Amino acid sequence: MEIIHFNQRNLAKRWDVSEATRERWRSEGIGPMFLKLQGRVLYRLVDIEAYEASCLSISTKRLASENIAA
Repeated sequence: MEIIHFNQRNLAKRWDVSEATRERWRSEGIGPMFLKLQGRVLYRLVDIEAYEASCLSISTKRLASENIAA
């Protein structure tokens, strides 16, 4: 199985946010886990998709995962 990686620019483009916003979110702990290799920040696609799934909502008050657990 091939592991697909995104750099910061690719992820910012995927989410339609600036790279500066992505940097700030990362420093605040917002977003998927990341790798830091030789000064480069990389995100595994599997982690991006897991983070996106954790953010799914069914209303403005409840995450979709809360509905599944209920």
